[in-house]
Amino acid sequence: MPQPALRPFLPTDTPILAAIFTASIAELTGDDYSEAQQEAWASVADDEAAFGKRLAGQLTLIASLQNSPVGFASLKGADHIDLLYVHPSAVLRGVASMLCDALEKLAGARGAKSLTVDASDNAQEFFEKRGYVATRRSTVTVNSEWLANTTMQKTLGVAAPGVAPS
Repeated sequence: MPQPALRPFLPTDTPILAAIFTASIAELTGDDYSEAQQEAWASVADDEAAFGKRLAGQLTLIASLQNSPVGFASLKGADHIDLLYVHPSAVLRGVASMLCDALEKLAGARGAKSLTVDASDNAQEFFEKRGYVATRRSTVTVNSEWLANTTMQKTLGVAAPGVAPS
């Protein structure tokens, strides 16, 4: 099975990343969010210019399989994971872990002592397995819909339980 590769975001990637974003929300979050919540959440990518500007304004990495983008993640500032999305066809293939590993290393290189993320309900277990600890439960409003998430934090340089340091 081919291994994912990482590369930096380019503005021409915006349409495919918007498609990954909406497919991920539509197909992976139905157990935790209503259809109306999913539609509101996915609509964030409807304005591709604004979505591309958000990605370009952060350190955004793209994971690809056989040169096709299948996921992306962005680091806001030195210490906050803003976006982490994987296309449903690439779930459980190490894409999210590779993206998160890279962001953790980059955050550490930028001097961050810890990293935070506002994890959706369906992503919370992924981050827990990586050593992130829930610090606060929150809701955000997106297009008149309330979406719950959990702010989680990981101290960098400390391996998750049962995970060898990299």
